[in-house]
Amino acid sequence: MPKITVLPHPEYLPQGATFETDANTTVCDALLDHGIEIEHACGKVGACTTCHVVIAQGGDSLNPAGEQEDDMLDRAWGLQPTSRLSCQAIVSDADLVVDIPKYSINQVKENG
Repeated sequence: MPKITVLPHPEYLPQGATFETDANTTVCDALLDHGIEIEHACGKVGACTTCHVVIAQGGDSLNPAGEQEDDMLDRAWGLQPTSRLSCQAIVSDADLVVDIPKYSINQVKENG
């Protein structure tokens, strides 16, 4: 089983975490399944950037980003070359290191 290491995040995970997950699941679902309540305002269909993550290690093992994902990532706060929408990034057999950016753009949360 692949191992995901999540770097510390002040809101979601102050201590960071490491866990094993099944291959062929999305990074978002793996995080949610392990109690890391990453935002996913669009219902995990790749239509927002609230689940934006930076893949610090292992990104080459993920499925390639599609055109819609790339278009959405252009709107993400703190975009990096290894940024992905976690709802679209499918885990393979390789280990990953994931960094959740400090901020996300969530109009519902900001205006609610």
